[in-house]
Amino acid sequence: MSANSFDARSTLSVGDESYEIFRLDKVEGSARLPYSLKVLLENLLRTEDGANITADHIRALGSWDSQAQPSQEIQFTPARVIMQDFTGVPCVVDLATMREAVAALGGDPAKINPLSPAEMVIDHSVIADKFGTNDAFAQNVELEYGRNRERYQFLRWGQTAFDDFKVVPPGTGIVHQVNIEHLARTVMVRNGQAYPDTLVGTDSHTTMVNGLGVLGWGVGGIEAEAAMLGQPVSMLIPRVVGFKLTGELTPGTTATDLVLTITEMLRKHGVVGKFVEFYGEGVAATSLANRATIGNMSPEFGSTAAIFPIDAETINYLKLTGRSEQQLALVEAYAKEQGLWLDPQAEPDFSEKLELDLSTVVPSIAGPKRPQDRIVLANAAEQFKQDVRNYVDSVDEAGQESFPASDAPAVAPNGAPSNPVTVTAPDGSTYEIDHGAVTVAAITSCTNTSNPYVMVAAALVAKKAVEKGLTRKPWVKTTLAPGSKVVTDYFDKAGLTPYLDKVGFNLVGYGCTTCIGNSGPLPEEVSKAVNDHDLAVTSVLSGNRNFEGRINPDVKMNYLASPPLVVAYALAGSMKVDITRDALGADQDGNPVFLKDIWPSEAEVNDVVANAIGEDMFSKSYSDVFAGDAQWQALSIPTGNTFEWDAESTYVRKPPYFEGMTMETTPVSDIAGARVLAKLGDSVTTDHISPAGAIKADTPAGKYLTEHGVQRRDFNSYGSRRGNHEVMIRGTFANIRLRNQIAPGTEGGYTRDFTQADGPVSFIYDASQNYQAAGTPLVILGGKEYGSGSSRDWAAKGTALLGVKAVITESYERIHRSNLIGMGVLPLQFPAGQSADSLGLTGEETFSIAGITELNEGTTPSTVKVTTDTGVEFDAVVRIDTPGEADYYRNGGIMQYVLRNLIRK
Repeated sequence: MSANSFDARSTLSVGDESYEIFRLDKVEGSARLPYSLKVLLENLLRTEDGANITADHIRALGSWDSQAQPSQEIQFTPARVIMQDFTGVPCVVDLATMREAVAALGGDPAKINPLSPAEMVIDHSVIADKFGTNDAFAQNVELEYGRNRERYQFLRWGQTAFDDFKVVPPGTGIVHQVNIEHLARTVMVRNGQAYPDTLVGTDSHTTMVNGLGVLGWGVGGIEAEAAMLGQPVSMLIPRVVGFKLTGELTPGTTATDLVLTITEMLRKHGVVGKFVEFYGEGVAATSLANRATIGNMSPEFGSTAAIFPIDAETINYLKLTGRSEQQLALVEAYAKEQGLWLDPQAEPDFSEKLELDLSTVVPSIAGPKRPQDRIVLANAAEQFKQDVRNYVDSVDEAGQESFPASDAPAVAPNGAPSNPVTVTAPDGSTYEIDHGAVTVAAITSCTNTSNPYVMVAAALVAKKAVEKGLTRKPWVKTTLAPGSKVVTDYFDKAGLTPYLDKVGFNLVGYGCTTCIGNSGPLPEEVSKAVNDHDLAVTSVLSGNRNFEGRINPDVKMNYLASPPLVVAYALAGSMKVDITRDALGADQDGNPVFLKDIWPSEAEVNDVVANAIGEDMFSKSYSDVFAGDAQWQALSIPTGNTFEWDAESTYVRKPPYFEGMTMETTPVSDIAGARVLAKLGDSVTTDHISPAGAIKADTPAGKYLTEHGVQRRDFNSYGSRRGNHEVMIRGTFANIRLRNQIAPGTEGGYTRDFTQADGPVSFIYDASQNYQAAGTPLVILGGKEYGSGSSRDWAAKGTALLGVKAVITESYERIHRSNLIGMGVLPLQFPAGQSADSLGLTGEETFSIAGITELNEGTTPSTVKVTTDTGVEFDAVVRIDTPGEADYYRNGGIMQYVLRNLIRK
């Protein structure tokens, strides 16, 4: 029950139903607030308890100073939690482990139960092993169940053991698309109350739901667990960046072009830790599908959220996707009553403002390694010729001169490095590939597959290509992985599926696939040619992430593009082809076919969308969404409140987080005699840190699985083994593109082990074990934007379990910094303007960090003294930003904090 200090409790009648609401207009200053802060204000009014959430917190939000730097902490209580299986499995593993820990400490295990609705969508496990055939989907699903049976049995157990925990089984859709099409409420109803739907999710692209007016963002799995257990999310009232949209997109441009433009603008502006809110007349001209696409990319520009207010377009989308008439009426009535309905003329009080005329957006792609590196499509081929020099040696095996970045002339004599290699296909035919060959063309990821306009455009490009006699180049692995079954339904209804099949874009699964590295292997002959001749080949995908080493271990350069451009590049077969000017191929009569010849008009796309997509499709697809197929229902599962751990399992193991834990906290201590495990540069992402993708046999993780009797063909991916901490520790900091400056000349999970004479090069995991056996604490040194990328809890869990006690960087991405604290790792920052290099640090030093013990006195030091055995000294900024985070750190982590509090209740 709310303390209701502002007399905000009221009643809203909608049709025959009445709901308790908390009126925002009871708080002075609320009318001028941005939409997103109004949602937070309602949250505080409704959850005010006089202790954690007080009237002063509510007043602080009502009197928000848009120009002030964030300093006021509030406690946000999300209405629900959403998870995908890669990050969700560890959550359920941890909840199961917490039940045992509670029992060991004399508490009631049943207290460990979601107190907020928690929903999981299994979408990250399917791998695109099979492609280009009509039975690819069935084969991939069969392989998925074979690899993941133990995990799926565990999740089915969780569905029965925990209240308010639902699982959307495999082969259904992508978490964020299922969220916007079915799970999102926009206005929540629970216990007679109506309030804004809010959430946190264990995937950074949770922000896709911002397009529906739902405030939510990605958190680490450890934060999500706390939210499920009723713990509010500690946060500072953020700065809010107003992004004004004017005009309309011109024909020929897509949502992908728009979102890549916005990503570039906002990365350049700087929005890390801020909310972005879209306003202006251009919002009304932006379809819900395009809004969701923009919201989805919020992590790529670094903001916490990227939200659109509720308006008529929101209601239309909710109606299209099968929400009830009562829900539609409630959403509209509630939004208008609370001042949450979009006024295109209004200009709320924002901290900063940007503006984009939609008519200025032009066709674009992004790459070759970051989503913010936008390239105008017309310049893409020329830009590739410059960028590829960073990925090839100065003289290749054929003796052809090429140019590294250090001494590349403006234009190479032949236009670009070249090393043509002849490949023989299984059927005996031959073809030639070179640097720049497109070896993966994937229509994948929640970013675009939720958007019918770009999906239909892709299918129409395929149709027109087939009619001209074009198909994909033989070296291109083409995959179609829609975000929900609705997509294939409307392709079928429009008669477009056969054309996608004919150019190789057969259905491979309903899941993330290529965007998270589950692209599956390249054809053996292509992979051999690439590796034998060190070719810098490329992928083109309609996803949101293109970081190095993420998409496929054989592919060095990755490009984000709209689905229709993915099809076009599959036809062209190379990034050297200027698809805006060069022919993609020849028709039946030998005439050149250009992109303009097969690009659909806006009218054509709109006509298909209007005639092929209906409310009945969504109602049918989601009528029994939690039931699963026969394979899911046939899984045998254990019973009981606590899980029966299988000592032989290599997928699900009981983690060590609570071993030796007592009800009393251990005082925080300073760090002495620490060694550096890794010294890293700028833009080290959670993909570089967290285990992801395929497991190689000669790595510590591969050796562990081999020792446990797992055949190489059954290794599966790191993501699928996230419930086994032994595998995950061994894969932390093991990305094939990681460059640890302590071990120059290496790429991957290597360091130097100074427990041995002369510090020989060693696997990071092996060195960590030696350091921990010697009782030596470890630190990580990093550069700018450390931990950017997906909200990977294992980036923090693995760091902690490797024995790392502190990370010192120039700056952090929000989620990873928070997750480090959640695992008991101290995040520190170099003094402004300083870096490891400017201070002369090599990583070979021994470190001591003093002043941390001030936390034992109930305060958080602003800086701590860092000294080394080589005489370097500096005051590092302590990045424990809120009192709540300080409590987590004092307890050794967020899970220990929650556990102690639940037992004490």
